[in-house]
Amino acid sequence: MAYQYKTVPVAPAIGVASKKKQGHQAAAHLQSVLDEHAVDGWEFFRIDTFDVHRPAGCLAIFGEGTEVTAYYVATFRRGISA
Repeated sequence: MAYQYKTVPVAPAIGVASKKKQGHQAAAHLQSVLDEHAVDGWEFFRIDTFDVHRPAGCLAIFGEGTEVTAYYVATFRRGISA
């Protein structure tokens, strides 16, 4: 079967009010992202992390040559007729 893919950014961290609820709130956040796209027929496939490297700018004078930011991306797929 052939697939069409769609990627969307996912928050790398969420704020929680209670340490006891951390896992539940993280799961609820991911569940909301999955449900949002499932309505249109997208099936969750996986989550990937991508590092984006940028020149450090003025921090380069202190030996910091590259600034790295991690981004989390959820990949969805749905079947298409070939």
